Amino acid sequence: MPPRSGVIMATHFPAGHPMAEHDFRRTALNASHTLIECRTLSAGLYQVTGQGGGVQTGDTLICTIKGSSDLPLPLEVAKVRYLINPPGQWTATAKGPDLRGQSVLGWSVQCDECARDQPFEFLAYDKDDLQERTSKASRRITELGWQPRGDNHLCPKCARLVAAIS
Repeated sequence: MPPRSGVIMATHFPAGHPMAEHDFRRTALNASHTLIECRTLSAGLYQVTGQGGGVQTGDTLICTIKGSSDLPLPLEVAKVRYLINPPGQWTATAKGPDLRGQSVLGWSVQCDECARDQPFEFLAYDKDDLQERTSKASRRITELGWQPRGDNHLCPKCARLVAAIS
């Protein structure tokens, strides 16, 4: 499989749509396209420093939420400034979700068919009760391809097998 560049270019640019999406999540990093720092300036406003990628105003940067191993933090570049030294390094101001009062929670789900166990993460407000957190966890595992079956769940592989049999 060829190496991933981390940049997804749009083939057409509808109004209001970002020109490019730059994936800086930990799973997609490579030496020519690197996130150096992402810090919060204020509610929903971030300063991002990176290397390479040709970032422009209007582009979307996908970072990883602090404290998470895989939850995406999509940021829209409002302003970008390229630095003279080191070459290729840039600093951008970007807008994104206000994460104040939210925490990254780690739970686990087990497949009812094959007993596969998968840890996963999701965001929840600190004030959320167990029912709200359970609802957010259910949405997250659905995003990961798990299928609910009553109070239990099927992993993506078993869900495909059950669907093929039905």
